[in-house]
Amino acid sequence: MKFFYHFTAPRAWATLLNIRIPPQKTLPDVLSRPEVRQLLAAVRTRHNRAYLWTVYACGLRLNEGLHLQVADLDSQRMMLHVHRGKGAKDRFILLPQELLAMLRRYWLEHRNPRWLFPALGRGRNQGGVADKPMAEASVQGAWKRVVDQSGLAKSVSIHTLRHSYASHLIEAGVGLRRVQQLLGHSSLQTTARYLHVTEPGGEHTRQIIDQLMQGVGAALDAGWADLSEVGRIRVH
Repeated sequence: MKFFYHFTAPRAWATLLNIRIPPQKTLPDVLSRPEVRQLLAAVRTRHNRAYLWTVYACGLRLNEGLHLQVADLDSQRMMLHVHRGKGAKDRFILLPQELLAMLRRYWLEHRNPRWLFPALGRGRNQGGVADKPMAEASVQGAWKRVVDQSGLAKSVSIHTLRHSYASHLIEAGVGLRRVQQLLGHSSLQTTARYLHVTEPGGEHTRQIIDQLMQGVGAALDAGWADLSEVGRIRVH
């Protein structure tokens, strides 16, 4: 249309020339719950596995997960405090019971007083004294290897775990506004991309989020520290 009026019927069509077709926003690929479990169970190292489970079970962005601190775990309220997410906004996220237990067991392996996912060093034994979190390249590489070996015909990144979290909550009937709060979206329109199921929900959000990790603890924690020491981790 713009070509016609510009070359065939030349006039001062200033308004028309300023029209821009908005880019199409397609829903990103999401993983099914069985696919999530299959991929995360295949992650070889426990520090990468614990990190990736946290990203999925809390719907985190990559760097939000990397910069979590021990003090961000609130075991009394069963909440996770995310500091300065996108847009420099803080938010609280419901913390699944099994994820908290997994993180406690993982913490017993490094005992870093600050970082939940500390840089472990070349020998993977420097986590207790690390002054910075795990490197992005480490988890990106671990995730890419697992995805490549899986043969999935989907475009899958670590951020796909966040997309999957949102999709699974909405499919289970959690209300769109509640999902928006958990993801930290400024606009409800952004969250609406995941609107596969439109029935209202939200009153059972806690149970649904707990179910994201239900039954995976025993399978993933083989060889981890003695559970009798779990209660010694200090969380606020």
